[in-house]
Amino acid sequence: MKLTKIVGLHAAQSALTYSPQKISRAWLNTERHDKRLETLFETLTELGVTIEKVERKKLDKLADGMNHQGIVLEVSLPEELSENELKTAVEHLTEPALFLVLDNVQDPHNLGACLRTADATGVHGIIITKDNAVGITPTVCKVASGAAETVPVYMVTNLARTLRWLKTEGLWIIGTAGEAEQTLYQSDFKVPMAIVIGAEESGMRRLTREQCDVLVKLPMLGTVESLNLSVATGVLLYEALRQRQDGFQ
Repeated sequence: MKLTKIVGLHAAQSALTYSPQKISRAWLNTERHDKRLETLFETLTELGVTIEKVERKKLDKLADGMNHQGIVLEVSLPEELSENELKTAVEHLTEPALFLVLDNVQDPHNLGACLRTADATGVHGIIITKDNAVGITPTVCKVASGAAETVPVYMVTNLARTLRWLKTEGLWIIGTAGEAEQTLYQSDFKVPMAIVIGAEESGMRRLTREQCDVLVKLPMLGTVESLNLSVATGVLLYEALRQRQDGFQ
């Protein structure tokens, strides 16, 4: 069992809500008097979690410079889910599917940031590749700030095969490419769908690209050729959220 530390009130509350059994230890700031912190302390005490009250200086060190808001938890890392679990999840959805697919993405900071945005925009799960890609690591969990506990991450061995199966279940596969003819703002994101993001440098692989029903791009008006992967993902997911809430214009 691999352990990691999560920091901050929101991340701690997420852990208590979604996976309290994974919390093994807690550190709280003795100098901070906060109602939310006191509530978390009471809940952790009821769960029988080992709690150590420490000064802020020690918390700063435990949090490795991140904003801990007076609390740090030690938890076991979430586990990636299987292809069979993905199939079960898709088959039991009662609303239009929204999945994020990361094709050989290797930077843990990007995966962590994508998890945070996925949580915020109602994504049903992130699909990653087994080989040549980052999985759930302590760094991913720290960057995700609790979202690794709330957003399922499915690891698949053959992404092209998985995308073909998703299409048989009625999902549209929306790929991202700078040379695409239409922008995301010209696309219908209300349909059941999986948005595919390629690797940091090389983009989508050929076999992945061949499974896409539509390719879209982000309009770029300046001199830079592309955005950071997690930033681009955020733009795409929030456009999907906007359309699903307000209707496609």
